[in-house]
Amino acid sequence: MSFDFVGYDPVAARQTRGRMAYEFGHSAEACVARYYEAQGHDLAHARWRGAGGEIDLIFRNGDGFIFVEVKASKTLSAAAAHLRPKQIARICASAEDYIGQQPKGLLTDMRIDVALVDASGHVEILENALM
Repeated sequence: MSFDFVGYDPVAARQTRGRMAYEFGHSAEACVARYYEAQGHDLAHARWRGAGGEIDLIFRNGDGFIFVEVKASKTLSAAAAHLRPKQIARICASAEDYIGQQPKGLLTDMRIDVALVDASGHVEILENALM
């Protein structure tokens, strides 16, 4: 049995959900960027694409760098659950690619943080989460 809802377009509904998720992700990244900048770090790149994939945010930390993966969801625990082993491997490969392009190469100080953001905009930073 099928139901037809007058005026309901499943493709348009999917596009709306996708756009809302995209905007929520951008908002979460902006919130996290403000947090790091308030700590005195300079944003080097946003959404940098390397050999393994995209890194959400890269900050300068003195002579080193902080790579930040931003995960946003309704709750902090739900956001954390979105981080999968394959994605972790891609992030690490991209961070290594980026560091390899620096003057000191792989001797450059670095860390990879995970920033969790919930629906109310609360941010929790897990420093050195992927090293």
